[in-house]
This record gives sequence, structure tokens and C-alpha cells, in this order.
Amino acid sequence: MQQLTGLDTSFLNMETPTTYGHVSGLAVFDPSTASHPATLDDIKQLILERIHLLPPYRRRLVEVPFGLDHPYWIEDPDFDIDFHVRHMGLPPPGDRRQLAEQVSRIVARPLDRRRPLWELYLIEGLEGGFIAQLTKIHHCCIDGVSGAEILATLLDVTPEPRKVDPPRRAWRPEPQPTEIEMVARGLWAVMGTPRKGFRLARQAVRHLPELSKSLGFGELPGTALINRALGRKPDPLLSEAATPAPRTPFNDSITPHRRFAYGSLSLEDVKEIKNEFGVTVNDVVMGLCAGALRHYLDERRQLPADALVAMVPVSVRTEQQQGTFGNQVSAMTASLHTHIADPVQRLEKIHESMRVAKEQHKALPATLMQDFAQFAPPAVAARAARVIARATVANWVDVPFNVVISNVPGPQFPIYGCGAQLVANYPVSAINDGIGLNITVQSYNGSLDFGIIACRELMPDVWDLMDYLSDAMQELKEAAKKHRAGA
Repeated sequence: MQQLTGLDTSFLNMETPTTYGHVSGLAVFDPSTASHPATLDDIKQLILERIHLLPPYRRRLVEVPFGLDHPYWIEDPDFDIDFHVRHMGLPPPGDRRQLAEQVSRIVARPLDRRRPLWELYLIEGLEGGFIAQLTKIHHCCIDGVSGAEILATLLDVTPEPRKVDPPRRAWRPEPQPTEIEMVARGLWAVMGTPRKGFRLARQAVRHLPELSKSLGFGELPGTALINRALGRKPDPLLSEAATPAPRTPFNDSITPHRRFAYGSLSLEDVKEIKNEFGVTVNDVVMGLCAGALRHYLDERRQLPADALVAMVPVSVRTEQQQGTFGNQVSAMTASLHTHIADPVQRLEKIHESMRVAKEQHKALPATLMQDFAQFAPPAVAARAARVIARATVANWVDVPFNVVISNVPGPQFPIYGCGAQLVANYPVSAINDGIGLNITVQSYNGSLDFGIIACRELMPDVWDLMDYLSDAMQELKEAAKKHRAGA
């Protein structure tokens, strides 16, 4: 058995009847490059041939009674590939909105915790003769980087699938442990909690100023006293007051229902903008999202006077942790400066905000957030997470951020699945109470593939936001052209 980390467990704890802990990816393929159209059996056979390289695909959860400790993985004694790989078709014409609506319905259903926590849907009937695969997997199994590793394991760099060496040892399922065994493990873990808590508290106090600002809570009371006690001079970079995120229509309680929209923008255009204004690719992505959100809210007369704030996931996975799956992530917050009308000025301010956010994040130990998650007993952590979400929605505390924006790098060359070329790979992430909008971007073969997911009731017109992203790109391209001409 292998135990989940505290951070992995937190993605299980976040689940409620309206919030789901899984993430998904919508891969669109062109079957014309394959020798024959891939069937459901072809896909199942490919997965089974490579499943020894995909540990999350055969692991099942075993909970510790009473939430005394984090759950464990066992090799599922009842693993059944037919349960996980499914088939469906779209009615004519099979356009983008039909596909997005089907995706919205699939991701709005929780995964069965009695099985390995993943599903794959082969979707046929897309316009243009394309096919799609929607992969749905729980966030407790993977983060963005390990999700990309799964994609690389299942796909190939040529239309001809590569030969994969069989496992050195035959796979063996594990027996289900008894509740008495799991209670004993939980009680043993509880005995070590005070010692771990003391070490964590000492580390947290030392880094409280940086931690509070990195998570968007500003300077907490007592920060100056802590700095003096530790003999530290205030860092001007970290002493800038963080402005609470303003309320927007998508910062409210979410329902179980989702809306999904997707589209692609040119990575080359983003790089040209980046080079012209001396910023990073991620700054431009943030600038595009800021421009689109400003347009979306302004059109509806709901644009706050204060700037929106984004939470940006950050991978802290080391080279030694490659291929280990699970979660090795942290987070930082940065202003989107949506109160600025000029797109170039907004981009420059975002660049500065991201620089400050990175400095704040670098001041923290890479594993501090994981250590916090590891310390709290799962039953306590789950209740605390729900209380915080309710407090945010009820306006008892400020919203720490308005939207999650994530940018995941991908391969810049064509890849193939069962011979069919991958055309685009659109992320489908998660939302929760108080944060009803998520924009995730994956780069692939010269494109930025955007996946936007929102609560259906809070943001029913999510396709408009995708259109505004294209408008924001055009706006920055024209500004870069003028800047170049005037240089």
C-alpha cells in the first residue's frame, strides 16, 4: 500500500455535492493520419499494454476510518478496463458547442471512489471527421505536470505506435485491508501529530509574512512583531499592501452544473508580443485573460473598480520527483489590473505583479503548503475547507482571488494516438464555492489551447469569454505592431 500525501488528500476533501475534485482533458484527433480509425477496443488494448507505466490507472482508494489519517492506495483486486473506457457519439452536425455541452455533462458527475479514479470517453461524430477523447481523472492522483506525463505515456511521436517493453514482474492485485488494520494505522499516525505540529508551527511563524501575501491575504496582524523578533528588516517587496479581491458574479456559491468553452490561439503571436514588450509568455497569457475578463464584465456593467486577482498554480516538482505522479504544487496570487483600460499598460503592470508574486513565492520553502496539508487529520481538514468556503460565499471573509489561471507547457511537435494526429488538447479543470471560474491553458505544437470552465448558473455565457480572448490577442498584436513601428 502507498499512502496519499496531505496535499493529495486535500483534493478529496474539497468534494461536496456541487464541487468535484477531478480534472479532465479534451484531446481532439485527426483520424486521417491513421492506417485505420481507432476503435474502442484499440484504445483499451493500448492502455493495457502501457498500464504498468501508469500507476494511477490501477490504484484504488482505501479510507482510514473516522478520518484519522490520510487514505492509502492499493492495487485494485477488481480492476476492469471496460468500466473505465466508454464510447459515445454526437448527433449531426457535431459542432464545437455540442461537444462542449457533452463535456460539461460528463465532468459534472463525480468519480466512483470504489474504483480507480479515472474514466476515458471516446467521442465520435465531430464535424470535419475528427474524433475526441475526454480523459477524466481525480486531482488527488495527478497535478498538471504529472497529467502531461500520462499524456506522453499514452501518445506517440509518430503515427506508428511505439513498442513498449512489458513489465519486469507480473502485476499483482492487493487484498483489501480490514477496518481494524486501517484503524491501527490511523491511531499510530495520530500519536506522531503533536511532534509534527510543533515543527510545522515553528516553520509557519518564520514564514508567515511571505505565506499570507503569497496566498492573497495581505499583511496579517503581528507580522511586524514577528519580523522584529526574528531580527529581519521589512522587505519592501513584501511590504506592499495586498488589495483584497473584489466581488464578481462568478465569486459565489456554485451549483453541480457546468459550462465549458474551448479554443486555440497562436503561440507564435504570443511570443511576438512577449518579445516586443519585454515580458514572459505567461505574462502575455495573464494579459489575455485580464483583457477578456475586463471586456466580459464591462459589457455587463459588472466591472469592479478594483483590479481582479488571479491564483496561479506553481509546480514545485523536482527532477527526482518526475514520474512519481501525485501532487507537487504550490500557488501564488497576482493582480490582473483589470481597472486599466490600456492593454499595454495593463500588460506591463501584470508583468510587475507577477515578478513580485514570484519573489514572494521564492521566499517560501517549496514544501510548506504540502507540510500544512500533511499535518491536519483528513476529517478536520475536510470540515475546515467547507467552513472557509461557506465563509467566503457568505461575505464573512474577503475573497482571496477571483479566478484560477493555469498555464501548462506541452510538446511543440505533433504527437499521435493510435495513429491519429493530436490536433489540440484542451484542459478541463475544476471550480469550487466562491471561485466559479477556471481558465487553464496548455501549449501544444505552436498553439495555446484554452479550456474555460464555470458554474452554469453563475456564468452561462462562457463562450463569450473565449471570443473576448481572441479580441484581447488582436488588441495586443496591433499594439505590438504600433510599438515596433514607433521604435
